[in-house]
Amino acid sequence: MDQRAGERGSVVPLVAGVLGVVVLVAVGLGHVAQAMVERAQAQAAADAAALAGVVEGEAGAADVAARNGADLVRFDESGGATTVVVRRGRARAAAAAVYDQSAPG
Repeated sequence: MDQRAGERGSVVPLVAGVLGVVVLVAVGLGHVAQAMVERAQAQAAADAAALAGVVEGEAGAADVAARNGADLVRFDESGGATTVVVRRGRARAAAAAVYDQSAPG
């Protein structure tokens, strides 16, 4: 009789455990990647809203933020500088822009 008969099938639980860990890591990486994408999209919306806010004020900033899928959370304007905070999904981002009157154009 084969002495390894009691060890038969012991590979299946090991493979199942390894596959479980791989799946958990993949799901975790997916969540991290999604958060990074949301953050980048929120930052792009904030940058565009700040630039619009310098030229068009709060209404322009809110409009540009909305067209980028974000909500304008805060708008501050002081001495030609505009600072905005937007929220897109779970991500928040801030940006500032300054109107330079000496620039050509």
